[in-house]
Amino acid sequence: MLAPMHYTITIDRELCRGYGECVGIAPDVFGHDAEERAIILDPEGDSNEMILDAARGCPVDAITLLDEHGDQLWP
Repeated sequence: MLAPMHYTITIDRELCRGYGECVGIAPDVFGHDAEERAIILDPEGDSNEMILDAARGCPVDAITLLDEHGDQLWP
């Protein structure tokens, strides 16, 4: 059985407005800092499906996901 792939996650802090969709969908991966902008708590904290849903839920597309080959999956 192959180990699950993990995403490389980046957050564009210039775009992030702190809406919190990512935190609500994948709270073990995303949180807020003192400026109420998204931060990564644990990039492997939730399933890939939840992480992808969280990235898709960002209204300003501040979250970028790359696969293990460096290919951009979102946005």
